[in-house]
Amino acid sequence: MPLLEVQNLTKFFPITAGVFRRQVGAVRAVDDVSFHIEEGETLGLVGESGCGKTTTGRVILRLIERTGGKVLFHHDGTPVDITALEGEPLRDFRKHMQLIFQDPFSSLNPRMTVMSIIGEPLRAHGYSRTEIHDRVRELTEQVNLKFEFLQRYPHAFSGGQRQRICIARALALNPKLVVCDEPVSALDVSVQAQILNLLEDLQQRLGLTYLFIAHDLSVVQHISQRVAVMYAGRIVELAPTDALFRTPQHPYTSALLNAVPEPDPHVELKDDLLTGEVADPSDLPSGCAFHPRCRFCEERCRHERPELRELSPNHVAACHLADR
Repeated sequence: MPLLEVQNLTKFFPITAGVFRRQVGAVRAVDDVSFHIEEGETLGLVGESGCGKTTTGRVILRLIERTGGKVLFHHDGTPVDITALEGEPLRDFRKHMQLIFQDPFSSLNPRMTVMSIIGEPLRAHGYSRTEIHDRVRELTEQVNLKFEFLQRYPHAFSGGQRQRICIARALALNPKLVVCDEPVSALDVSVQAQILNLLEDLQQRLGLTYLFIAHDLSVVQHISQRVAVMYAGRIVELAPTDALFRTPQHPYTSALLNAVPEPDPHVELKDDLLTGEVADPSDLPSGCAFHPRCRFCEERCRHERPELRELSPNHVAACHLADR
């Protein structure tokens, strides 16, 4: 049974103009997105900058209010519609869903000690001082930080250590779902490997479920069981990781994979790299949003928007030509 179900999720940001700020358009940041995440699974969400990955994660967590659609969280076997919660029920339910931010440098309050930062969610939910102290000590051990670091401020730590603090804060309330918003993109490569290994270890020990948002496909391949590819606010392909990397069915996915550099100076660059500009979410082209950049584009692609369809077990893609 899935832990999280996203059904036809949309988020449009209005564009206003004139003295009276009338709406003249909308940025279609998330446009009819549906997927599910099994309990204990890691679903990778990938795509170019501006495709709607981060907005999707934040709408799921109710950090941004949706325009339409539903988000169902299966809590103790009962599906709870997160989008219908308000007030105290929503505040209480936030314990089950947490976020690891992309930038560990800007997501930590520079005027708070590590003890205060990690303990802040616990204070907000009414834990006593003794409970907070014991829980913070436990969390620092889980993320491999020394207990004596707790009275220091964020500026005293490296990027990797700051991200460990962010992870400890996200785990403070024992969440079931953690949205990882590009948690290693701001770190050195060697540190990235340490953080990824830590996330995998914590998942196995604590039974966590991850929505892992990233643009680095090699990172996604390492940590994810399934991968969803987004373009211009829509999911264009979703498949098990091995299947997607072995036989991509959408030309955008194929181009993203071919853009990953090979660590071999003798390997020639592939000839089907992406060209052109990313589709403007406030003025999407007709038909398939990817067609102006697609080398396989046909007349049908310019006028008819493709819908997701299953091409093989658990492998879906939104492309008219995928079965060819």
